[in-house]
Amino acid sequence: MTAESETLHACCVAIGGRGVLIEGNSGAGKSDLTLRLIDRGAELVSDDYTLLTRADAGLVGCAPDRIAGRIEVRGIGIVSLPFRHEVAVQMMVRIEPNPDRLPERPEQRRIAGVDVPVVALPALEPSAPIKVELALRMLAEAV
Repeated sequence: MTAESETLHACCVAIGGRGVLIEGNSGAGKSDLTLRLIDRGAELVSDDYTLLTRADAGLVGCAPDRIAGRIEVRGIGIVSLPFRHEVAVQMMVRIEPNPDRLPERPEQRRIAGVDVPVVALPALEPSAPIKVELALRMLAEAV
């Protein structure tokens, strides 16, 4: 039997209404990449932990109540920002310092019984936010 919901140590943003999870080790740059995506027009959904629930054939992400609308900005502290209450998750970014240069296709990860495409990216490269947006667009075009 598959769980209907899971909590992941991952950030979540909405880009054009589509949810992107950002997962990585502590200090890998999850919140930093989230902040840079927000600067480019994404909406904060959750920082650090995301609640994920299966809904129909998809996956919905939201923030735990205690951290909703807050993001940790290293060197500054916890900052309150406008946020989206929930989003349909379309993709996961797994932070890796040296991902494959030319992956054949995105990996899949099963979360709460739903397969989610996973793209490996180095979060702290200046181009990381653009790569996230391009990967999301390419996945949408492939459907």
